[in-house]
Amino acid sequence: MKKITVDDVSLRFRMYHEVATSAKEYFTNLFRTTKRTTYSDFLALQNLSFSISDGERVGIVGRNGAGKSTLLKTICRIYEPSSGKVSVHGRIAPLLEMGAGFHPEFTGRENIYFNGAILGYSKKQLRAIEQEIVEFAELEEFIDTPIKYYSTGMYMRLAFSLATTVHPDILVLDELFAGGDATFVRRGRERMYNMIDRASVMILVSHDQSLLRSLCERFIWLDRGKIVADGDVSVLDQYNAS
Repeated sequence: MKKITVDDVSLRFRMYHEVATSAKEYFTNLFRTTKRTTYSDFLALQNLSFSISDGERVGIVGRNGAGKSTLLKTICRIYEPSSGKVSVHGRIAPLLEMGAGFHPEFTGRENIYFNGAILGYSKKQLRAIEQEIVEFAELEEFIDTPIKYYSTGMYMRLAFSLATTVHPDILVLDELFAGGDATFVRRGRERMYNMIDRASVMILVSHDQSLLRSLCERFIWLDRGKIVADGDVSVLDQYNAS
């Protein structure tokens, strides 16, 4: 059974600050080899506990800085929690930042194999779905071009196509269709519906209300790293009303 369990998870970031008592000292510090620094701790996530089971479609909502993207990165093991535990049962595919896991000097085709290997797929498995990835992303003309020359939309199409063609057990998405044209957004939504029909776990962060309502049945509302509410679409309505 595919499942994600977040058990009393907190994540603390340490922020360092240079100490300067005057403008003159600040500019002097720029040229010193040793500088006076201090720091403060910031709790990005605070004692979060919840579980997501096989077949669930969960939307994470909250204002900017609430901890949504940080939570997704913690679930995907990009960040290790300062306390608590995250357990993931199933193959996970994170699509968190445009082109995350891509090498800018590699071509689109090379990045299919590079990023696919990171996701745990063999060369044989990737070879079998390579053409499907390229065709869905509509990048036939540019697939052998280094992706540093890709537009934001091209990055997004390749990343989304790869993440959804390999059929992961758990798909984690942050601002899914940002930068996509209307035609691709429509096709992408159709593809997501097909994935959901196969009972894959999906977690989505988005500010697109219609997308959240069409793809998600459960919502977790975060504010300042804490869970405000967790439940059905009424949670989304509460968040909007706030």
